[in-house]
Amino acid sequence: MDLALLRTFVTVHRAGSSTRAATLLGLSQPAVTCQIRTLEGQLGRPLFLRGARGVTPTTVGDELARRAAPHLDALVEIAEAGIGAESPVRTLHLAGPPEFTALRALPALTALIAQGLAVRSTFLSQAEDTLDGLAAGHHDLALTTARPRGELLTSTALCDEEHVLVAAPRWAGRLGPGALRHKGAVVLEQLPLVEVHESLPLVSRYWAAVFDSPPATSAAVIAPDLRAVLACAVAGAGLAVLPRYLCQDALERGEVVALLDPPVPPLRTYFLVVRTGTLSLPHIARAHEWLVRAAVDW
Repeated sequence: MDLALLRTFVTVHRAGSSTRAATLLGLSQPAVTCQIRTLEGQLGRPLFLRGARGVTPTTVGDELARRAAPHLDALVEIAEAGIGAESPVRTLHLAGPPEFTALRALPALTALIAQGLAVRSTFLSQAEDTLDGLAAGHHDLALTTARPRGELLTSTALCDEEHVLVAAPRWAGRLGPGALRHKGAVVLEQLPLVEVHESLPLVSRYWAAVFDSPPATSAAVIAPDLRAVLACAVAGAGLAVLPRYLCQDALERGEVVALLDPPVPPLRTYFLVVRTGTLSLPHIARAHEWLVRAAVDW
């Protein structure tokens, strides 16, 4: 079986589209389609079902990808490292949410740089985009808040992120003693909100967990970075829902206060995701292990 055909097949399988795979491979879309049909002819079985939005692997296609992809990745690793290199520099491509990647993952990996690891990071706010990029081969490791489905990607639960409802002290003073305990969301929705998106993803999750209802308000400030949301909250722009790791220092300094202390705080789980089989590559396995160990203290 031609390895070039297998490489094209695995790329299409990961990308979910012949057009996207052609871009990744530097080939024309007809050339990719022709190679897939040639491979299907050699196997005597269809590997993909074609649709308007791309391709869907058949059972045979999924099984071939599961068996072939790790070996092809290993061959690429050997080719990139070269033969006889004494201390090859390995490059790890890491993707994840900007705040968590910047404040948690990247500092945890810096100790590996002295051991010959180079790191290239990509900040992506949407878990779907992160997983698509990982599947397509753009990244080696991904940090997401969504557990991937299927056998192409393998995930490890990394840590739980506690969410805290915070605001500058002056807002807490305006609410008055006992107001939140007795009126809850009704009182809070009279205050301005600071969020990362118009859909209020963090506030909506918090409201659902604590008040069992959606928020009945819109945001006064939208800032697509949690560090900017914290800065706005500290400045008094309004209340915000933030990960505890991000706002803990501000809480300890009294720059913001926690408005509620629910018995069961809202949590969000982070997953460390790889393409199945790529943990056979030493630099990916080492970074994976390092992050899993570091997450114990997160």
